[in-house]
Amino acid sequence: MHTIYLDHAATTRVLPEAAQAALRVMTEDYGNPSSLHHLGVRAAKEVADHRAEVAAALGCKADEVYFTSCGTEGDNWAIQLAVHHGRHKGKHIITTAVEHSAVLEPCKALELQGYEVTYLHPDATGHIRLEALEEALRPDTVLVSMMLVNNETGSIQPVADAARLLKRKKSNALLHCDAVQGFLKLPFTVKSLGADLITISGHKIGAPKGVGALYVSPRLHPMVPMLRGGGQEKAMRSGTEATPQIAAFAAACKLGHAALREHVDYLTELKAYTLDKLRREVPGLVVVSEGDAPHILAISLPGYPSQVVVRYLSDKGICLSSGSACHKGKASHVYAAMNLSKAVRDGMLRVSLGPSNTREEIDALADALLSATQELVAAGR
Repeated sequence: MHTIYLDHAATTRVLPEAAQAALRVMTEDYGNPSSLHHLGVRAAKEVADHRAEVAAALGCKADEVYFTSCGTEGDNWAIQLAVHHGRHKGKHIITTAVEHSAVLEPCKALELQGYEVTYLHPDATGHIRLEALEEALRPDTVLVSMMLVNNETGSIQPVADAARLLKRKKSNALLHCDAVQGFLKLPFTVKSLGADLITISGHKIGAPKGVGALYVSPRLHPMVPMLRGGGQEKAMRSGTEATPQIAAFAAACKLGHAALREHVDYLTELKAYTLDKLRREVPGLVVVSEGDAPHILAISLPGYPSQVVVRYLSDKGICLSSGSACHKGKASHVYAAMNLSKAVRDGMLRVSLGPSNTREEIDALADALLSATQELVAAGR
């Protein structure tokens, strides 16, 4: 059975070039970058080259990029860095109610330590109003954390506008951006975004799971180490570098950066086709969010539990999700924050596209959703 993969926001297939880069490092250039012999020296040089490649895709300097194991680690580290930097200035944090759990959970933990956290709620389309951020800002605000692209709705949040607002207000707050769903899906650079801390992840762009990066502005120096030990990552994240994953990440960054405009144009057209096709051919389907980002849209089949529909589609070889893969079947805090009706919320489905998807696959999705409404009703589900 041919698999139609429409869950690219959850993870992506590893690109052949990225897999080859990892294999080469695992089997040929396998030295420890801290070793002094020629294999170690070569490995250290390659890590430096890979860091420069990731930095080029972000539009920053190589020494501003720190490798991590994933987006969750990057988010946690960024929040730790920001609150430590502002520890003498205040204990107020602003974030949004639709952030990834990797931001929300550290913020909840900080609340137990005496921090006050303001959670900005979105409108019905999943967008955060800049005016709400301005109203929430206080002299003791030390961190604003706002994602670039919501992983469940595809809504783009006003991160660059938030950066300009903080500057205009002469705020002490640092700005962190979880850009995991936006990196190499939208054109941006560190300068255009304006954030002090930016989190990215490899497995969303064709690299393997287990690698990511955190951009840290020079404004945050001196920094607090994430892990203490042998002094890797300029003593900020000790531990032997994951050289195969880093090599694959750099390869994916290079390819994605070169093809960014082409991919954006293609996915924008394909998403428009998807929206038109589903609206016309699936009775009762609700488009909850068209998604500003070119690769994500949120739909609902009210009356049809999303988990049942996801399994039904899977049996037909179609892979999509009911929301973030990190929820593992739990109710989505993003959809709850949007004040959707229970029927719409219970029927939510996320379609997330990749450059490999085709119109024919979208046609198959529309047919399968139509069949689901007919067969699941007939089965009394």
